[in-house]
Amino acid sequence: MAEIKLNDTFSMSGYVAGSYQYNKAKAATAVDRFDVDSSQLLFKYSSAPVTGVASIYYVPNQRPDEATILDAYATYDAGGGVTVTGGKFLSPLGYESFFAVNNPEITYANGGIGAIPGYHSGVKVDYSDKDWGYGAAIVDSIYGATALKGDGELRAGQGYEGYVTYKGVSDLTLFLGGVFDNQSAVSGKDIAGYDVWASYQVDKQTLVAAEYAGRDGGGRTDKGTNWLFLLSYQFTDKVNTAFRLSGENDVDGHGKFVKYTVAPGIALSKQLTVRAEYSMTNGSGSTKDANFVGVQAYLKF
Repeated sequence: MAEIKLNDTFSMSGYVAGSYQYNKAKAATAVDRFDVDSSQLLFKYSSAPVTGVASIYYVPNQRPDEATILDAYATYDAGGGVTVTGGKFLSPLGYESFFAVNNPEITYANGGIGAIPGYHSGVKVDYSDKDWGYGAAIVDSIYGATALKGDGELRAGQGYEGYVTYKGVSDLTLFLGGVFDNQSAVSGKDIAGYDVWASYQVDKQTLVAAEYAGRDGGGRTDKGTNWLFLLSYQFTDKVNTAFRLSGENDVDGHGKFVKYTVAPGIALSKQLTVRAEYSMTNGSGSTKDANFVGVQAYLKF
């Protein structure tokens, strides 16, 4: 997002996205929607060595609140590539962005088993140099009640996460992350998760990426894996298309599916982008012979 500088210490950024989406699965009634998808307004305070971030996130018909405080954290730069952050922040795991407008498609590759965490509150330490990055955190919950927040307490159970990333080869990024949720807010049991992904900018037009993630809560309904392969090609400086193959499998097979996605997009300006998507999902239950068609416009500022 492009920051709008308000003065020497404060800036703001954000986006608003809306779309038309149509879903139809075999032996099910077609469903469509035409609405705002989500929006975010983010404020940033910078006065070395301290940075503060707060954001308001809005999703229509989201319960219990349509608007929520999403980011709320402060970061201290300790020097030598080390930063310390406290507050409410997003997990570093996941190749696809939490915010769909930062992805080249409208829908996500997977999501049924929820292996990739969302937001939680706690303390984290990060280190980075030109080749390597490391991080570790203790938080209120890894797999909280919703993707927007953890469970809000440490006494009953804690979450731990860590990662390492490597960028020592030009245009290549490698990521390995792991999490452990002690007495998860979702199941009340310990849950471990992991995420491995790689991204390579082949040339100016072509980017390829792959990811494999999973989690294990010790039960048949809380264990599984998912994966994706992505090819994104920039036809011109304004037009690109993403081709994605993804899938998911829980331990008892109820969530098994393969998803095929093509998503062309056009940048009408530096701020405004319009993209379309067609996805076909082959699986079982609600994912059996499912088709998705959508057109989305989003404005970043």
